[in-house]
Amino acid sequence: MQIYYLPDGRLVEAGEAFTLLDASLEAGIPHTHICGGNARCSTCRVMVTEGQEHCGTQTIAEQEMARRLGFPDSVRLACQTKLAGSGKISVRRLSLEVEESTQFFDQAIGKLTPGFMGQEKEIAILFADIRGFTSFSEALLPYDVIYVLNRYFRRMAQVIGSYGGTINVYMGDGLMALFGVEPAEGQPPGKAVEQAIRAGLDMLEAVEDMNPSLESFYNQRLRIGIGVHYGWTVIGTIGDPKNPNMTAIGDAVNLASRIEAANKPLGTTFLISEDAYQQVDNQVLVKQQFQTQLPGKSGEYCLYEVVGMAPPVRVSRDKSLVQREPIAHVDGHLKRIINKLWQALKNAFGAA
Repeated sequence: MQIYYLPDGRLVEAGEAFTLLDASLEAGIPHTHICGGNARCSTCRVMVTEGQEHCGTQTIAEQEMARRLGFPDSVRLACQTKLAGSGKISVRRLSLEVEESTQFFDQAIGKLTPGFMGQEKEIAILFADIRGFTSFSEALLPYDVIYVLNRYFRRMAQVIGSYGGTINVYMGDGLMALFGVEPAEGQPPGKAVEQAIRAGLDMLEAVEDMNPSLESFYNQRLRIGIGVHYGWTVIGTIGDPKNPNMTAIGDAVNLASRIEAANKPLGTTFLISEDAYQQVDNQVLVKQQFQTQLPGKSGEYCLYEVVGMAPPVRVSRDKSLVQREPIAHVDGHLKRIINKLWQALKNAFGAA
């Protein structure tokens, strides 16, 4: 089988078992395939200008992609299109602009490290946002706002990092953190969710620890909302090739953001999704369960308000009873309530 590449003007020979993408890479022709040639992206698409009869039938994955993106019959996914029979096919690659980049050529000939362009992973995503930040910032001078934000973000980074998470994005007064991107060997999938939830609870406690000094210095308090979801994302790098940034893309990220935003209308502080809850259902203390709609999403979603971690389980000596260990420390949620009561007492006696 002969394949003629436009606009390169190159003619290559390929075996019948090859896909169009295989043929490109075998011949050293740069051909973008961000997902690694697994029909999880459309970047390897080509337009078949001659010899469509020599292209194999569409796979189910290609059919779904064509339906979703509205491909005409002449546009095929190179990673899914096998050559059939003998003859000549002419194709035009449709991602030429990006193929001019050295990065993409390096991917085509296998020089990039795995996952550089993107890798699917099931991870825990945490969003946090300062409540009422507009009024908070209006009460302070701009330099003081920067000072408070830096204190806040530095403390949050310490907490998140202590549970194996990474702050991926800072968004004004909000942040997105990822857990389970590089799990320890043998780590169960649900561990990332547990880490995210423990981090979230400690973040709430850390904010409460900051508030006495903020009240003393600025007569202001910080309040945050947190949302956690567990789902599939594409982890990849974006930005300047000389200084790329790792990020997560996918519907799971959007859903995690919506879950965090739901705290405000629901009057809660910490919400997790059903998918996250299923990973840790016997490890967390839940105050309320909600069936609610989320902006930009269809249908209703089940969300759980988390207020703490459940005490560990132990087996009695006769191994016939499973019991909860007594809580050896004050739960973070209860500690926050005590802090608030203590602050109220100080204010009352101070006013007197």
